[in-house]
Amino acid sequence: MTGATANACWNSVPELRGAHVALEPLRIEHVPALRQALGGGELSRLWYANVPAPEAVEHYVAAALDAQARGEALPFAVRDSRGEVVGCTRCYALDAGVPRLNIGYTWYHRRVQRTGVNTEAKLLLLRHAFEALGCIGVGFETSWFNHASRTAIARLGAKQDGVLRNHKRHADGTPRDTVVFSILDSEWPAVRRHLRSLLDSHS
Repeated sequence: MTGATANACWNSVPELRGAHVALEPLRIEHVPALRQALGGGELSRLWYANVPAPEAVEHYVAAALDAQARGEALPFAVRDSRGEVVGCTRCYALDAGVPRLNIGYTWYHRRVQRTGVNTEAKLLLLRHAFEALGCIGVGFETSWFNHASRTAIARLGAKQDGVLRNHKRHADGTPRDTVVFSILDSEWPAVRRHLRSLLDSHS
């Protein structure tokens, strides 16, 4: 892969498709559907989660697209098997020099939580990171208080690296202890097999 080709891969958001989910480049046109996916805004009321309120979705998407333009993120809209937009996710903290990235900023309509949507979305993103971008590590971060997120990340096969105390702030301004997880390239074959097994249980 030439330097120009490698840079293009790190700067463009691919379309990733599976049986349960399709990930497509996030666009401002997704705003109305994302507002609908948030329902009454109950997800944004979780003080420790980074989920926008329905009225803040346009700003949230614009900020994600600005991060993409700066080469800092690859943001996606997530569609389920019905073709409906049910949430979004993102690769961020991109570092092509290592190479490494983080996966996060993920939220879904309650209807598709605990289905195959998140499992397959993570499988597609991890496959892109390790097999297309050649990453040697992929990270995940979440608030100490987000126990559901911590459980979901561990269920993927990621290992907990540690806790960064007063690492950043929650949306409400309170200090956040960040729990850090990662998957290494050497672990990817086993994690891939594990995720495919989880998907089989949803079929």
